Amino acid sequence: MQNKQQAIVKQVKAVTVQAHARLHFGFFDLHGGQGRKFGSVGLALASPVTEIEASIADALTIVGDLDAKSIENVIKSIEMLEKSLKLSLSCRLDIKQLIPSHAGLGSGTQLALSLVMLFNKLYHLDLSQTRMAQLSGRGGRSGIGLGAFAQGGFLVDSGKNLYDLPEIAIRHDFPEHWRIILVSDSAHTGVHGESELQAFQSLKAMKNNLKDLVFNHMAPALKRADLLAFGAYMADLQAYNGEYFSPVQGGNYASRNVENALTFLQQNGVACVGQSSWGPTGFAIVASEEAANLCVNALKTQFFNQQNLSFSLTQGYNKGAMLEKKTN
Repeated sequence: MQNKQQAIVKQVKAVTVQAHARLHFGFFDLHGGQGRKFGSVGLALASPVTEIEASIADALTIVGDLDAKSIENVIKSIEMLEKSLKLSLSCRLDIKQLIPSHAGLGSGTQLALSLVMLFNKLYHLDLSQTRMAQLSGRGGRSGIGLGAFAQGGFLVDSGKNLYDLPEIAIRHDFPEHWRIILVSDSAHTGVHGESELQAFQSLKAMKNNLKDLVFNHMAPALKRADLLAFGAYMADLQAYNGEYFSPVQGGNYASRNVENALTFLQQNGVACVGQSSWGPTGFAIVASEEAANLCVNALKTQFFNQQNLSFSLTQGYNKGAMLEKKTN
């Protein structure tokens, strides 16, 4: 049986996966009085991406221009999968790109899911989408990262109960012509790991939720591409989350410099801004590429002396992770 399995494995020469970053716009139910808690809103992005190629090898080899922390994250994810799958995952991993870590862009979830998908194909494990999500160890509070990997687009998840992963309740294509400005601060990292767990344990539940706003107003505004209305509802969602997480991150934003940049955009007519997850990455959504370029140029001029700030353009991504398989 083992020889037969090895023969099947050798039919696959290499597998490449490309997974996309996501914005986490915020939680809409930090009260949790209806059996589920959190419930979140987010969006898959065209960039940045995590791209990894895996091929069968005699021993685990990791190749790529990576810092020590990134290598550590990859190894930890592999060790977790080996333990869960009861397999020794001997392979060569060529890490072509990684989403920046602890920036609020969902890097850990996309890395974990990418590795599960790669090994699923490389070793013919025939894992279901649900099982792959479970093996990733992600989705403890939000389902946006899982949804971004599986299907992309604008996403609203149902919230978390004690036992099940959050499920995607609403999914719409993000408007093709809208553009997203990412505001990054290299001097800060978002809350993560043990600090994140402690934060959620220390914060008390909110007295209300924004489920009606998200389901009956925000999501419909996105679907009809009404950016002005969508931005107004985003402001409500961001204020709700900013108030809740302020004791941990020192204000409504993790980075004062990012906050200043987004305030500058608002003062110049941008209707939709916010922070993704724990930050420090901020975002602004505008109606066209032309408008986005004007905004980025204005930001670079206004904040030329802030060397830690950077600005990049992207857009929504309306597909799930891409997999390419090479056979002998």
